[in-house]
Amino acid sequence: MRVVHGYDQGREVLDRGLRRDWDDVTPAMLDDSQRIFGERLTPREAVARILSDVRDGGDDALRRYSRLLDGASSSQKSLEVPKEAWKQAYRELPAALKRSLDTVTRRVRAFHQACMPRTWVDFAKGFGELFTPLERVGVYAPGGRAAYPSTVLMTAVPARVAGVEEIILVTPSRGDEGPSRTVLAAAHAAGVDRVFQIGGAQAIAALAYGTEEVPKVDMVCGPGNLFVTLAKQMVYGHVAVDGLFGPTETVVVADDAANPSLCAADLIAQAEHDPLASPVFITTSEPLWRRVEQDIERQLARLPKREVAAQAFDHGGVAVIVDQLEEAVSLANLFAPEHLCLMVAEPWKLLGKVRHAGGVFVGEHSPEVMGDYVAGPSHVMPTGGTARFSSPLGVHQFLKVSSLVTLSKETFDCLAPDGAALARAEGLEGHARAMTARGKRPRKRGVA
Repeated sequence: MRVVHGYDQGREVLDRGLRRDWDDVTPAMLDDSQRIFGERLTPREAVARILSDVRDGGDDALRRYSRLLDGASSSQKSLEVPKEAWKQAYRELPAALKRSLDTVTRRVRAFHQACMPRTWVDFAKGFGELFTPLERVGVYAPGGRAAYPSTVLMTAVPARVAGVEEIILVTPSRGDEGPSRTVLAAAHAAGVDRVFQIGGAQAIAALAYGTEEVPKVDMVCGPGNLFVTLAKQMVYGHVAVDGLFGPTETVVVADDAANPSLCAADLIAQAEHDPLASPVFITTSEPLWRRVEQDIERQLARLPKREVAAQAFDHGGVAVIVDQLEEAVSLANLFAPEHLCLMVAEPWKLLGKVRHAGGVFVGEHSPEVMGDYVAGPSHVMPTGGTARFSSPLGVHQFLKVSSLVTLSKETFDCLAPDGAALARAEGLEGHARAMTARGKRPRKRGVA
């Protein structure tokens, strides 16, 4: 990990703005595109090709890309996974895993039920809000390096709580095996309506445009790799998207009361996700950092994914030593992390100073890993500094808000003169007359 001292050096290292690496190209990427497309395309060009092909070619294009990119079986007849297959996957789960899946489902549901907004009207003032759920949502569950049943729960359950009418899950097929059995079991637990065994940019295209088998949705949600993220960016407008997510990131803020072994464990937990993950440690205690550094080395030696985690520490790992906790929180706000962990003696005193973070994890017994799986809030959170202006996935993203205007005659009569005055100031006489006309007493008409 890179180590810097002082607030000013910390700013230089952590002030990333909103720089994106989505258009960076490696020789391996160009080699892959040569194999698939017959020419060396950048990731953005490759995704544009896939989107166009699926939009024009429908299910035939989907099947072709599933074979090329996911290793799907050429004998696969239907893109849809029968509902009985996910019910069976759920029934056949080991008992302990099934209990865990059900516990997580209940926790996620309870949290989002508590978050649900309600339609409201103030009849005295004549205004309010009407909340209505989206009709159909597409959920993407990755299946590249690993299967993620937790992502199914963290996306589909909030959609279900919000009242979404139909939830479509897409997840890659693993060759002749089909999708992950645990992902299918999670689909059953979460109350998904339909499952399709497709992944990558082609799955996003199918959800955005619709094909013969896959219905068009109103919103696409869920994390994915570079190609999924680019596809979501490029179909926005055809559908809504929940966000554009990059590699995971965690900032741990700690003082000398923190447990160095736990700080190291929390940083490693994020580093093992991805070689491009960003484990960041900010502390007021250099002796603590030295102990954390030693613990990272010790724990990495026994970690199955130590090579992935080591790459993450080398690539994006940063330790910043500052003088005051207020400086630490200021640097965390500057970085605007996906996850912010407050490993300090009095975390509640710092909470009011936090402005930019996808999720805040308060104290030693609320580690970020609990947020990944069982705490309750969705683990789909803004990354790459977008926590400055966006929020974690939740029921609000699955709801549309319509403003309500319910003026009484008395309120209208009181407000109309001011509205008409502003309309005339803008040169819109028709607007003004539409207001003043309602102030006139209607003429009585005789019966013919």
